[in-house]
Amino acid sequence: MAASKQTVDDLLQAIALVKQLPQNHPLRGEIDRFVEEWSRDILQLADQSFQAGDLEQAIATAQKIPQDLPAYKLVDEKIAKWESIWSKADGIYQAVQEELQQRRWQSASLLAAKLLRIDNKYWSSTKYDQVNRLIVSVREDGDKLDKADSLAKTKVVDNLLEAIKIAEAIGKDSYFYQKAQELIPLFGRKMLELAQAKMDARDADAALDIARQIPDSTKLQADVEDFISLADAQRSAWIGTVSSLETAIAQAQEIDPSRPKYNKAQDLITRWQLEIEDVARLEKARTLASQGTINDLAAAIIEAQQIPSNNPRGSEARQEVGRWQAQVETIEDRPYLERAEQLALLEDINSLQAAISEASQIRRGRALYPEARKRINSWTAKVQRIQDQPYLDQARDLAQTGDLNAAINAAQTIASSGRALSGEAQAAIDDWRGQIRAKDNWKRAREVAVVGTPDALLEAIRLADKIPSSNILRLDANVAIDQWSQQLLDIARSQSSSNLSKAIETAQLIPKGTTAYNTAQEQIRNWQQLLNPQPVPQPEPLLPQSSTPEGTNL
Repeated sequence: MAASKQTVDDLLQAIALVKQLPQNHPLRGEIDRFVEEWSRDILQLADQSFQAGDLEQAIATAQKIPQDLPAYKLVDEKIAKWESIWSKADGIYQAVQEELQQRRWQSASLLAAKLLRIDNKYWSSTKYDQVNRLIVSVREDGDKLDKADSLAKTKVVDNLLEAIKIAEAIGKDSYFYQKAQELIPLFGRKMLELAQAKMDARDADAALDIARQIPDSTKLQADVEDFISLADAQRSAWIGTVSSLETAIAQAQEIDPSRPKYNKAQDLITRWQLEIEDVARLEKARTLASQGTINDLAAAIIEAQQIPSNNPRGSEARQEVGRWQAQVETIEDRPYLERAEQLALLEDINSLQAAISEASQIRRGRALYPEARKRINSWTAKVQRIQDQPYLDQARDLAQTGDLNAAINAAQTIASSGRALSGEAQAAIDDWRGQIRAKDNWKRAREVAVVGTPDALLEAIRLADKIPSSNILRLDANVAIDQWSQQLLDIARSQSSSNLSKAIETAQLIPKGTTAYNTAQEQIRNWQQLLNPQPVPQPEPLLPQSSTPEGTNL
């Protein structure tokens, strides 16, 4: 009755009951058979615990079988087999874990598949399903962190906020929870860097807007609060007045020594205290300079020069000093330039030279020096034109008489002088040399054409064609080119009676654009047809007509 309940305790009770019977009991054979059967039932129950995933329970159950029973010899063997199977399955599971940590999803899936071949229902079904769900979950979390990291690299505020939100969504039971928690403050720090970049660009509103969006989950509250305090202080300081700088100092002094940005705040306070002194000096200097006299400007320069160059307003002070110095120099030198302009009004050589001399008193490096040099260069050019124009006119007179070589020699000195009329003189020389070349080419062309051979006529045409269209000789050259082209055509026609190939070669020398060109091309085509006649098509032979006897129906 106890054994029929098929529980470990009841089976053990059944075994204990019959063990009390003496060895010589008439039912000893049946007793031993039942004890063996009940012992195996206990092992079967232990195996069920093993298959359900409770190795310790399975071992504990198996070890409850009395050691003096024959069936006990199976216990150690069974336990060893269970432990071997369990160890193998656990090894696969640990290997899957390592692959997941390295983000090798495919490899983890292949290893997990080995659990299907484990001789244990818990590992091959329950645990396998659990591992598969884990792989999917870990892969999704890994992809999420990859996306978050990719968004963060764009250095865009909205993308960084999205990256933080993604990392926050990684649950505590995830493999990547710790990694996500490490990334959240890093993403927040990148937002602070963007805010600082806006501050460096003196855009306090944008910087503060970014800083105030940094989530509390980044655990940067202290840094964010200090950044906002310093940003407000710097925005006040940028106004640049004594009162605004004092406000900035007061704001920065609110940062406690225990705060991360305390040292930076102290550095800014020191800078702003120096800047207050600089601003006071600059305001005084500007007030002096506003009077506009040389003495007031000199006093303003002295006042501003007391600001050291390494002070916050040192660069600004140097700029003001430079501007006021230029004003002083302009006041001092303007009379020289005005007197020079008055002298230059007559525009004769003596007046212009006197103007140049007056303006030359403005030294290099002075404020009006570039303007003075511009006027001096203009007046110098006028002097040179007045001096050189007669010589250039004389050269042009020589050219009008036809003595081009003498004209070139007369203008050469001016062209090589680098003076005001040098460009104009060089242009005239180039024109005269072109006229000389045109005359030479025209002369040589006519001399060569007299020979009358095809080569001579072709060379004459080439020389004549070099004459520019702007030259008066070009009209005569065009007439001659047409005449020489016609001569070439006539020669070709005379050659055609004895040598068609030679005639074609001669006609092909006639240049395009001449009056003989089209006629020559047509003549060439005719001669080529004579040299290469087209075969005359032969008539097709007639097929014999079929005849049918009278009365035959087709």
